[in-house]
Amino acid sequence: METTLLATPESDTIVDWTLPIEGMTCASCVARVEKSLSAVPGVEDVAVNLATEVATVRAERSISVETLRSAVERAGYTVTEEAFSFGIEGMTCASCVSRVEKALKKVPGVLSAEVNLATERADLKLAPGADRTALAAAVEKAGYTTRSQLAPGEDVRVPHGSMNDWWPVAVSAVLSLPLVIPMGGGLFGLDWALPAWWQLILATPVQFWLGARFYRSAWKAIKARAGNMDLLVAIGTSAAYGLSLYLMYRGGAHAAQHLYFEASAIIITLVLLGKWLETRAKRQTTEAIRALNALRPETARVRRNGQEQEVPASQVAKGDLVVVRPGERMPVDGIVVEGASQVDESLITGESLPVAKYEGDKVTGGSVNAEGLLVVRTTAVGTESTLARIVRLVESAQAKKAPIQRLVDKVSEVFVPIVIVIALVTVVGWGLATGNWEAAILNAVAVLVIACPCALGLATPTAIMAGTGVAARHGILIKDAEALEVAHKVRAVAFDKTGTLTEGKPELVAAEALDGDRAGFLTAAAAIQRGSEHPLARAVVDAAAREGVPEAGASQVRAAAGRGMAALVEGRELRLGSGRWMQELGVDVAAMAQRARELESAGKTVSWLADVTDGPTLQGLLAFGDTVKATAALAIRSLHAQGVASVLVTGDNRGSAQAVAGELGIDEIRAEVLPEDKARIIGELKQDGRTVAMVGDGINDAPALAAADVGIAMATGTEVAMHAAGVTLMRGNPALVADAIDISRRTYSKIRQNLFWAFIYNVVGIPLAAFGFLSPMLAGAAMAFSSVSVVANALTLRRWKGTNT
Repeated sequence: METTLLATPESDTIVDWTLPIEGMTCASCVARVEKSLSAVPGVEDVAVNLATEVATVRAERSISVETLRSAVERAGYTVTEEAFSFGIEGMTCASCVSRVEKALKKVPGVLSAEVNLATERADLKLAPGADRTALAAAVEKAGYTTRSQLAPGEDVRVPHGSMNDWWPVAVSAVLSLPLVIPMGGGLFGLDWALPAWWQLILATPVQFWLGARFYRSAWKAIKARAGNMDLLVAIGTSAAYGLSLYLMYRGGAHAAQHLYFEASAIIITLVLLGKWLETRAKRQTTEAIRALNALRPETARVRRNGQEQEVPASQVAKGDLVVVRPGERMPVDGIVVEGASQVDESLITGESLPVAKYEGDKVTGGSVNAEGLLVVRTTAVGTESTLARIVRLVESAQAKKAPIQRLVDKVSEVFVPIVIVIALVTVVGWGLATGNWEAAILNAVAVLVIACPCALGLATPTAIMAGTGVAARHGILIKDAEALEVAHKVRAVAFDKTGTLTEGKPELVAAEALDGDRAGFLTAAAAIQRGSEHPLARAVVDAAAREGVPEAGASQVRAAAGRGMAALVEGRELRLGSGRWMQELGVDVAAMAQRARELESAGKTVSWLADVTDGPTLQGLLAFGDTVKATAALAIRSLHAQGVASVLVTGDNRGSAQAVAGELGIDEIRAEVLPEDKARIIGELKQDGRTVAMVGDGINDAPALAAADVGIAMATGTEVAMHAAGVTLMRGNPALVADAIDISRRTYSKIRQNLFWAFIYNVVGIPLAAFGFLSPMLAGAAMAFSSVSVVANALTLRRWKGTNT
């Protein structure tokens, strides 16, 4: 049965919703979901089917799908959703964005919708089976058109656009120039006015041919009972053009007289110029994605049946052998099976030095093979590749809205209607007060033109696009705009130790058996650890292999989260793990406690081996040493320079934690912490009002990464950690944390600057226009300049270099 989240109308006020739900496993799950949904005011009836994993909800039409989804999530389950993106044409300001979002959210099956003015793109979360044709219809009804509809998972390519779209600006300028030049003569007492018919002939094509786009957009806005920038331009220029026609009729068509055709023509010219410059600038903000997309080779040299053949990169399959010659880019992600070389990964990781690659090493698509010939076995292609994931992360961050943008959206909803009211008050007030209705109309036109909210709509998204783009070029991937905005307020950073501040490649430095049988002790420890991927487990197995101790089989191997490993080895129930676990098991470690303290005070991590077959008895201890990363001290110094405190949160013993913290200058230590307690500690750090970031690389760090205000994951760690974090560092360099905070602060500063200028243009300009101190032409120039200046200000972020990248 295909399940969809669709609303079926039962009456004018009652609707049946069908919600596909994930995570239900038993009857009690069904009861919880039903109880949570039934508690929503306005829900009349709920029926949940465990077999089909579908909930049918009869509710009042006013209840939104977001409300129902929240109720399901409160019960501990999720509503199934799919990602879907497409382009939208015709949006000109923040109010356009708000109108499109509202239209899309009303479509049954749309769980969320975010529209970005700068990228001209909508990103939606849909229930499976939702009618996607209804999305285009909703956008059309709102007055806009869709383009480039994309299936979930398909790469969203940023349109390059045509740089030849300057011709309307040029033609409009050529036709408007003869209307404007006579104004220059007036400054010197010269009457250069053209005959009225000539003014009409020059202004008409500008108004109704080159300016037709404003009328089309305005008409769509009127049909949608809303307002946008184009409506303001259309009303304003039409008023100036109509006033000129009236004066021309009254004064004689052939007479040379002062009309206002030049006002309408030059306003349209300036708006067209502003939009063209704005489009050029917006293309520059998407340069990061285009640069990443350009890293993908179009072809690959594949070895099949002993023969090399060149095929499109899209036809390479997993397991194929790809031959990469010196100087070529890697077309796929894979593992080197033949050859050795130096590989330049700078455009992916930001690391400037080439990386040596040998057989068994991983390579990433888009990196450059510098020296030798390599044969690579493909492990990921297309949308599964590292480069594709990076592109999607950057696109997602650029499409998402920062929290501050929500305030702008609320303002834009009422902005255009308020401006129209101000313009009406201006024309009526001036007309009644002075009797000069010509001046009244011109002042109202100036109000309409200066108020065009282009700059307001572009202030936030252009800064976010520029900030995330430059960060990506330096190896800092920012997953969403909220993380980018919140990071500027970070006042404390909590670090995991192993793999984050240390190399994460510990070595076994001591294996001491209580009975003196080191070989037997190491054999048992290696047997337990052989099935684990933990760095400490690998260190034990590697040490056992180096020393050539006999191998033993282990069964019933299981992990105790945050404690250690348990297994049955040669008939003995063994436990290998932390001192805390030994205490919980009742193991007496007094015989080796002094030795353990000595090792811990030297910065070593100690694990214990116990036999619990016939009562808990100590077998011995293992000690591990890990090297602190060369950039870790720089990371802490950089944070301190920014006024950010550092906290070490680790499951290791206090002695080991203190040794690392002392070496690096970390402010605070939380040691011997279980994975589930890391999230609690993050909550404690946030209690005093501080904004807290968490940096980690392991599965056990995922809860803390999600609990922090900003989660920062190392790309050298696990996929789980990267999914839980809002920021991913493409290199295992903790000093990039300070750079991530720095680019956040700079981006947020640009957002505030842009919003200030966008608002100040209107706050100052509208009263000036209303009181007659601003002509329509100056208003048009100021409006165009405001949009261009906002985008240009955001583009200054592209010069950011970072101090540690």
